[in-house]
Amino acid sequence: MEQTGLCPQCWRREVLQSRPQSLGELVASWVRVVPFSCRSCGYRFLEWVGMRGMAGFLPDRRRHLRVPVRLSLSFSGGKVRGKGTVIDISLGGCKIQSDVPVTVDDIYYLEILVSEQEPPIEVPAIVRSVGPRGIVFTFLRRAQENKRLQTFIRSRADVASAIISDATSPSDSGCVAKEKGWNKG
Repeated sequence: MEQTGLCPQCWRREVLQSRPQSLGELVASWVRVVPFSCRSCGYRFLEWVGMRGMAGFLPDRRRHLRVPVRLSLSFSGGKVRGKGTVIDISLGGCKIQSDVPVTVDDIYYLEILVSEQEPPIEVPAIVRSVGPRGIVFTFLRRAQENKRLQTFIRSRADVASAIISDATSPSDSGCVAKEKGWNKG
């Protein structure tokens, strides 16, 4: 999942390389001009990747930005009830860790606890995959329209973007360390 600079439309750092969707984009990708899309506003544009190369290029097919979290969850569907931990979440779905056996294509009602002071966010979801890394749920249409879910994910994505931005921007502390001779390189 390679992130680049800012989206030229909304100026957020949620831009990811994506697969060509037209013949023009496919041809452009042969000369290292590849399509990118913003997960925040959906804007799609072409950008030259230059000498970064494209060896091993596997574009991210996700439609929504994933946000790493650690949230308690309970779920129920049919005769199955269980608890688990949400390890990442997006507007499209979530990945959880749980010991409860579930089956692909089963529909569950999820209750995600985002705060002790608020009631859980309730969303219907379908199991898309089950594996050693967890259970992946895709939210059903109504869940993507849940305002509390959108607000929570947007706030977490903004915090994650700020942390990444701060970590990758040059800081004055590096200059101070070199001036005082602390950086022996």
